[in-house]
Amino acid sequence: MIKTIHLTFILLSIFSFVGRVILSETHPSLLKQPFMKVAPHIIDTLLLLSGIILVFQGSWLSGESTWLLAKVLALLGYIGLGVVTMRTRGTTRWLAFAGTMACFVYIGIVAVTKNPWFFL
Repeated sequence: MIKTIHLTFILLSIFSFVGRVILSETHPSLLKQPFMKVAPHIIDTLLLLSGIILVFQGSWLSGESTWLLAKVLALLGYIGLGVVTMRTRGTTRWLAFAGTMACFVYIGIVAVTKNPWFFL
């Protein structure tokens, strides 16, 4: 059940992020609405909370957990690049957006494989 909730919030989070990037290009005034400012934080908080619950349910802290550390570091990269994406324009925005999407894909692959070095 928690895994399904976590996966749902992952989808909501990525769709929310991509949607806000599109809106920032097409209708930036919509991003000033209170709902548009608060909803992503609620979604991401619930995503993080469900992830923490999964870590404890799966007892993943008791064994080899370098993959978990890799996911946390990639999450920090995702957040940082996401901030850059939302606050800049032009080429910088799109490079940060590409980096954000790369972090998202990396986190997903590491979550499935439990291997932070899957590309080697």
